[in-house]
Amino acid sequence: ASAGPFLSRIAGVVIRALLPRVEDEFGLSHGVVPGGRFAVLGLGKLGGRELSLGSDLDLVFVYDAPEIDTPSDGDKPLQANAYYARLAQRLINALTTLTAEGGMFEVDMRLRPAGNAGPIASSLEGFRRYYANDAWTWEKMALTKARVIAESGAISGPLTDLVRTVLAQRRDPEKLRADIADMRSRIASQHPGSSQWDVKYAPGGLIDVEFLTQYLELRHAHDHPDVLSPNTGQALKALRDAGCLESREADILIAAAALWLRVQGILRLCVGAATFEDEGAPEGLREALGRSGENGTIDALKDDMARAYDDVRLIFDRLIGR
Repeated sequence: ASAGPFLSRIAGVVIRALLPRVEDEFGLSHGVVPGGRFAVLGLGKLGGRELSLGSDLDLVFVYDAPEIDTPSDGDKPLQANAYYARLAQRLINALTTLTAEGGMFEVDMRLRPAGNAGPIASSLEGFRRYYANDAWTWEKMALTKARVIAESGAISGPLTDLVRTVLAQRRDPEKLRADIADMRSRIASQHPGSSQWDVKYAPGGLIDVEFLTQYLELRHAHDHPDVLSPNTGQALKALRDAGCLESREADILIAAAALWLRVQGILRLCVGAATFEDEGAPEGLREALGRSGENGTIDALKDDMARAYDDVRLIFDRLIGR
């Protein structure tokens, strides 16, 4: 779990270092949009500072320009929507380039407004309008992990305020609960999580902890805006402190999230995407996994995991149902 903030900082440093260089090169042909502002928004594990080895970067690009129809001032002028779409694509190309040491990052754009059907870069007003009128519940859940990673021009303040406004809207708790239960059921039909080592999808695993956290954030943020945090552990602590989650249940979820991230990190480092079973695994890997638990052995870890799955599942069933 301690690798998450470290890997997330590395990704953030790379994005912030590349953005001005990409802008400078892009500006040689297309100039700049007068008064334009541009932001790279991180979602998912990047937004939550929970990256593990092999994680994609979930990115959303948002821009703002005083006069949307005013073209850029370069030799090959572009209107703002085309300008920032191409700039965003240049940044993606830079982040995903193949170096002598291998590829840098994989970028996932599916969390942008309207998903793969939406523009690569959204205007600030278009972003606001989409989340006010068209976004599904799962998209607002994903937005709970949004964090500005880099910006050009002073846009992070208005964009962060907009995100918090979207998340703090008053909602029908029963519809929110039903939507999340339905989405969890759909995920389970595709990814049943039948192995105890599939800590992401197994019942009581990481998906359930995150869905519980996001459900509580969206349910209570209107009255308790301080519960909003892109990091799962910090959000759970804030929900506990605000009285939106029982202290014992918060402690269970915080500990489970940290355990799942530790186990997931070791497995991604050692076996990648391969299916893992501990029987017959190399002894060094079994020892490393054992150290991710409290008692230092893989058998004790498996007992800890079984209890964590059961405890999280009980909380999920109580608050959301299946």
